[in-house]
Amino acid sequence: MTASLGRIRTVPGAVDAVVVGAGHSGLAMSRALAAAGVDHVVLERGEIANAWRHERWDSLRLLTPNWQNRLPGYRYSGPDPDGYMTSAEVVEFIEGYAKLVAAPLRTGTTVTKLRAEDGGYLVETDRGAWRCRAAVLASGAHGVPAVPAIAARLPHGIRTLTAKEYRNPDALDAGRVLVVGASATGLQLADEIRRSGRPVTIAVGEHIRMPRLYRGRDIQWWLELVGVLDDRYDEVDDIVRARRVPSPQLLGSPERRTLDLNALMAQGVDVVGRLVGVDGCRLQFSGSLANDCAMADLKLNRLLERIDRWCGERRMDDVVGAAERFPATRIERSPRLVLDTSKERVATIIWATGLVPDYSWLDAPVLDAKGRLRHDGGVAAPGLYALGLTFMRRRRSSYFHGAEHDVRDLSAHLKRHLHDSARNVPRRPLPIGVANA
Repeated sequence: MTASLGRIRTVPGAVDAVVVGAGHSGLAMSRALAAAGVDHVVLERGEIANAWRHERWDSLRLLTPNWQNRLPGYRYSGPDPDGYMTSAEVVEFIEGYAKLVAAPLRTGTTVTKLRAEDGGYLVETDRGAWRCRAAVLASGAHGVPAVPAIAARLPHGIRTLTAKEYRNPDALDAGRVLVVGASATGLQLADEIRRSGRPVTIAVGEHIRMPRLYRGRDIQWWLELVGVLDDRYDEVDDIVRARRVPSPQLLGSPERRTLDLNALMAQGVDVVGRLVGVDGCRLQFSGSLANDCAMADLKLNRLLERIDRWCGERRMDDVVGAAERFPATRIERSPRLVLDTSKERVATIIWATGLVPDYSWLDAPVLDAKGRLRHDGGVAAPGLYALGLTFMRRRRSSYFHGAEHDVRDLSAHLKRHLHDSARNVPRRPLPIGVANA
């Protein structure tokens, strides 16, 4: 049941700010704007936490443990801090936050266009238009499936699904399943489908390998404690590449088990390289599998060395478990490069190739040639902001617990923008060093 969410405008009109999206980022920004006295409205195309309600597979759990799930002024307080929320529990968590925030929310309102006008923005929706001096794009980093162009050349008779459309193994046709993509989503789907008894092949490219537990603690505990999640976008050598790094190979299971390619191969999953071509009935795979796995192993060991070094410097070695290393990824000497679907039937291909934000409604010169938002730590243009994107301001930006600092920084910048625009003062850059101190 949807919560009652405070004052709701009955007629669209003019406000200081419009927030697009009522997920955790949009609600956190609404809380900050309300505290700053900024008149605003939050527009949501569906329901609160809409994507978590309708666009996730049945068994999905968060990759972050419950204790880490927190928002400004709100955190998990249930009986299982080391567990991992199901989709239904995530919806309940966000609804609870929505009750606390009491945002000026309009659900069932789809934004059809947002464009600059008269020194501010005009936000057109299927329920009227809003004028504002600032706008926040809080529709998230995971909007539409990033399906590669090669999908158009697949042999006839193979059913294709995106990870957004997949629900459970029982809904699949009998026969082999090819999962394309080996980040968290791809591994989880390959694991679940193989456990249902179906033969599974997974096509693997660049990936990030991580253990669920290290030295007796959840890996997310280490990433937060050591400071990895606080790495800032203005500190990394190549932020464009950093924002395209796949999500780590993690599974949020009650058993807290590690899921990697070794675990999949132990179950009988066939591991091949990236899907790079289609020649009639022949699916062609890259020969770079060994290199991709070796690089993932190297990065894993560098991360573990960073953790060990941090423990040693603080004399924590006797407080936590012993340092450990994990077996290298075991791949066949000569992984297959071709799968002939005329000889070995593939019933279904699942694209676990990621999701990207949908900015088809954004009519502003802030997108690159591939439709990606150009922004400087979440500031896309004067008075135009984004939230919840991958490594937007910090490595943690797209997580629940990443909203607090990003919202603090950007809401302060937005407030200054409103103040300066009212006085016709030139826009000032966001003071990264000061805001993050």
